[in-house]
Amino acid sequence: MEFVPKYMFFTKGVGFHKEELRSFELALRDAGIAVCNLVSVSSILPPGCKIISREKGIKKLIPGAITFAVMARCSTNEPRRQLAASIGLAVPADQKQYGYLSEHHSYGMNEREAGDYAEDLAAAMLATTLGVEFDEDKSWDEKEEVYKLSGKIINTRNITQSAINKSGGYTTVVAAAILLMD
Repeated sequence: MEFVPKYMFFTKGVGFHKEELRSFELALRDAGIAVCNLVSVSSILPPGCKIISREKGIKKLIPGAITFAVMARCSTNEPRRQLAASIGLAVPADQKQYGYLSEHHSYGMNEREAGDYAEDLAAAMLATTLGVEFDEDKSWDEKEEVYKLSGKIINTRNITQSAINKSGGYTTVVAAAILLMD
């Protein structure tokens, strides 16, 4: 029996509540995935997996279904604390090859910083698999140029949710890549 996802979509959400678990649940609701039993999986984008819109993906969800996700999650109850959750994606030029997803959760990074970091993580994992030479110490923009010039990585992107905890309760952010079998 093969469990190879055919579709994937990205989503994100934020939740605020006095209880941490409730803030997480509200973040999942905001992301549109609270109806699923989410199972965390690692970081491989299957060859040929089609990326669909959030709207199309949410329509495919079945309440209560076991649903596979690469998910980043971050929570805090510290006032004025900035937090972010991000999923990065790197897609190889050869569609018979698998790609990489990364999850990153951070404090103190804004949405762009966290997103660039997650994207860089995914691209670096794919680049090392494909034998692309790059300097780990270069900036994301410099590495991105090397990746794209190699002709082996055609697309990178991220989805990121950030927030600042303004309340006396908890703030939770989530970003997810939801993998669907059909």
